[in-house]
Amino acid sequence: MDQAAADEPAAVPARRRGRRPAAQVRGEVLTAAAELLLEHGMAAFTFERVAARSGASRTTLHKWWPSRGALALEAYFDTVRDTLAFPDSGDIGADLTEQLRAFVRLMTGGPAGRVLVEIIGAMQSDPDLATAYRERYSGPRRALAVEALERARGRGRLRADVDAEAVVDQLWGACYHRLLIPDRPVDEEFATTLVAQLMTGLRPGPGDHGPRWDGAGGPVAG
Repeated sequence: MDQAAADEPAAVPARRRGRRPAAQVRGEVLTAAAELLLEHGMAAFTFERVAARSGASRTTLHKWWPSRGALALEAYFDTVRDTLAFPDSGDIGADLTEQLRAFVRLMTGGPAGRVLVEIIGAMQSDPDLATAYRERYSGPRRALAVEALERARGRGRLRADVDAEAVVDQLWGACYHRLLIPDRPVDEEFATTLVAQLMTGLRPGPGDHGPRWDGAGGPVAG
């Protein structure tokens, strides 16, 4: 991002003002916030700029979001939610591969990866953003992955002793590591290799007669 972008207001006409339903205003604010965030990053992201672009007042923005970081996070997640939908084909290896490759494409194919790194950096000094990140982004994303792994375990597709939370950390943690510390590239080949190697240890073997698990993570009797 150049310094001019940080110093000058975004050259986008404000959306038409007037009395609008709250849901419409909120949607327009999130759209404007996402546009600003992806175009210029966190350094140029302010309530003033979002208000100017969306046509909403700063008072409205402060009422709905406790900090610029919280607004940025919600706008970001609103933009990427559909891209990161978790599939359920019945083949957990294929589903993990598809989801992780989609995540990598999003992180490397445009500004979303840079923005996520900036949001993670801003979290270190913004408690409201850190809370919003856990509640609205990382928490729900983790829950989807854990649920998928537990469904597969209940179907007998994974070993009965698999720790779903640890698997999520092993897969996505490796991608975040390369995203934040770019010693090595994070790409779709890397994502595919991660899942393939991990699945070798997760699948039940011929002699695995341990208990089966239901979708809620509990053992099935009998």
